[in-house]
Formats: sequence, C-alpha cells, structure tokens
Amino acid sequence: MKSRIAELIGLHHQPVAVQWSDSRPEGALQFKEGKWGCVMFLLCNAAKGKPAAADRKTFGCIGGGVGLGFGDMYQQFPGGIAQYLSTGNPEFCATEMGKQIAQAMPELEEGERYFKDVPDAQEFIGALPIVDVPQQYAVFRPLDIVGAEEHPDTIVFLVNADQLSAMIVLANYGRSGGENVAAPFAAGCHQIGILPLAEGKKSNPRAILGLTDISARKNTMGMIGHDYLSFAMPFEMFKEMETNTAGSFLERAQWDKVKSHAAK
Repeated sequence: MKSRIAELIGLHHQPVAVQWSDSRPEGALQFKEGKWGCVMFLLCNAAKGKPAAADRKTFGCIGGGVGLGFGDMYQQFPGGIAQYLSTGNPEFCATEMGKQIAQAMPELEEGERYFKDVPDAQEFIGALPIVDVPQQYAVFRPLDIVGAEEHPDTIVFLVNADQLSAMIVLANYGRSGGENVAAPFAAGCHQIGILPLAEGKKSNPRAILGLTDISARKNTMGMIGHDYLSFAMPFEMFKEMETNTAGSFLERAQWDKVKSHAAK
C-alpha cells in the first residue's frame, strides 16, 4: 500500500500500519518476555522498514501494555502509577521490595513530576480509554508491505514541524470545523495505540498528535533523532485524507516552497 500523502510531504520514514491481530509477521521484532522495552522502539523500527509486534507477555513495560490495549496493566504498577507520574512514593521505596525496584526505576521515589499532585494523575488515568482487545498481538508494519485489500486499525506518520503543518491542514480539509486533530497529554504508546483506536470508533474521528511524551522522546531520539512527532489516525480517516490530496494545497506552489525544506 502506497501513500500519496507521504510522497507529497516528503516523509523521511515509512508510514506505519498498526493492527491488532491474532497472527504476527514472520521475523517481526519482538521484546523478550519479561524484558523491559519501550513500545516506541517497535514503531520506529517499523518506520525504518522492519515489522514488529507485541503480545500480552512482550509489551515491554506496564505503560506499554496499557497503550497497546492489553487491559489495565496499571493495577500492577509497583507503588502506584499515579504516584509515579506525580510526586513519587518514598514510603514504598523504603520497603525491601521498593528498594529493589527503585534501583532500576529511580523515578519511583520522587516521581516523574508530569503531574503536580496524585489526584490529577489519578484523574488522567481514569479518563484514558483503557481497553482489553480480544486479539493476541499488536502489529507494526511499514505501510509498503501492507496489501491494498487489508484494513489496518491505525496509520502513524513520523513528521517534522513542516510536515506536521501539512498533516494538520489536510486533516481539516473537506471537514467542517477546525478541531480534527487532538494533542492530548499521554504516554507515547497511548498516542499511537489506545487513543487513535478509540477515535476510530467515533463517527467523526480525529487524528492524534503524539511523541510529546518526554520519556518516549528520550527513548527514541537515538533511533530517529530529535525532530519528529507522531501523527496517528484511524484507517478510515487516513483513506479520507489520501483522497483529499487531489486538488488540495499539497499540489500548489505555496506548499512546494515549504516542502523543499521539509524533505531535507
């Protein structure tokens, strides 16, 4: 499957098709069971042309399990996920178990400070569209190996600032209103996983701007650099946007001037 959008905006990496499935591509990259890994590594590898997958035993981290739709894994978070996202849990870290976990996860004691206090973090977690998908795998594939007859769940682009400007304009092209892209605070895996998946169930879905998660950016900058954000859309919205390229600003001289910089 080819993307006219990717061609017109000068995308540097492959668009990635995300699909929940009961089968995984042969040779797909996958974390080892029980080993830590960031879901964004899977996305970046697929964008570079290598299929990847995760299942209920190989999602890399508890947040990744939530982001990929494998249920409310946050209930298993040691010391409490709301505490971890906010002010930390020094009392838990003073226990023998907490001391051991904090050696590998030092933020557990003082918190990541992405929220000012625990109640705000709890409210955020409670509002997430957490889901337990029936399929065994979350699969990431470069779009060019996806068959034309297939129907992935989500398409994810990695875009720089110039390309992002085009994606936001195109997402609103042919639609009423100007709020067809959302930039919610969330983990990077939420922004490419459960959030666009939830949008796909709506009659007028939005695209989700992501990779604004500082932890995810730290993990991925060695693979793709510092200049990218994710732009994830339900597959039906992707098809709509693909159709809307014809006759749009993407075929006009004004965009050509920006594209000459965006594609560098």
